[in-house]
Amino acid sequence: MSDWLHNLPVPLMAAAVFGFTYLLAAVLFAAVMTLAAGGRAKSFKAISPGMLPVLGIIFGLFVAFIAAQVWNDSDRASTAVSREASALRGVVLLAAGLPTEQGARLQNLVRGYIEQAATVEWPMMARQAASLRPAPAGLTEALQLVIAMTPQGAGQQTAQHEIIAALETALDARRQRIIISHAEVNSVKWLCLYLQALCALFAIGLVHCDDRLAAGIAMGLFATGVAASVLLIAAHDRPFTGQISISPEPLRQVMPDATASR
Repeated sequence: MSDWLHNLPVPLMAAAVFGFTYLLAAVLFAAVMTLAAGGRAKSFKAISPGMLPVLGIIFGLFVAFIAAQVWNDSDRASTAVSREASALRGVVLLAAGLPTEQGARLQNLVRGYIEQAATVEWPMMARQAASLRPAPAGLTEALQLVIAMTPQGAGQQTAQHEIIAALETALDARRQRIIISHAEVNSVKWLCLYLQALCALFAIGLVHCDDRLAAGIAMGLFATGVAASVLLIAAHDRPFTGQISISPEPLRQVMPDATASR
């Protein structure tokens, strides 16, 4: 599904999805009624109404299959951001156990990394343009700083080990969120979902071809269900894109100074 639709506010996305689905249903309704008026109504009525539950179940299975992927991607993205924020928070707290100059330097590096992630990486992830190729300068420099320091006493040595582990966790979480930012429902799945919906709508029209009002109501109700399902999936399709997306707020909350300065 195209970028412009994912970037729409939810009300406009709903208008686009419902409008497109109702248009397809109207075209099918007109086609069925036209064919039925041409003397094919008797043949259409011979089609068993028992097909409708089967087609509806298959459509429901398609929705469940696609929705499972979308919810899983969303959960993984949220978990990755939470892990990253927790790891960075641990770095900030443990920095107090380092010498004053190194601790302040480490906090500044974490603050700079958070600003970079929130202002540069998030918009890139929204466009599915973020890449793992460039290493995050802030975290890389922070890791080098901590590894190069010579701890004074057991307390600083413990803090050094914990900070290194937390920075590695943050780096891994960042890799995960960038990978997940490229996840989406591919065009084949969308095509199959709408094709199955069209089959069900067409079958509804054929079964009720002798009653235009009944056919219109039945097709309208099913089209509404299709549009609602598509809207629900599309609104959550890309975890970092659109009005309903994962924000960098958990990272900003790690460094209150960074949040206040924005």
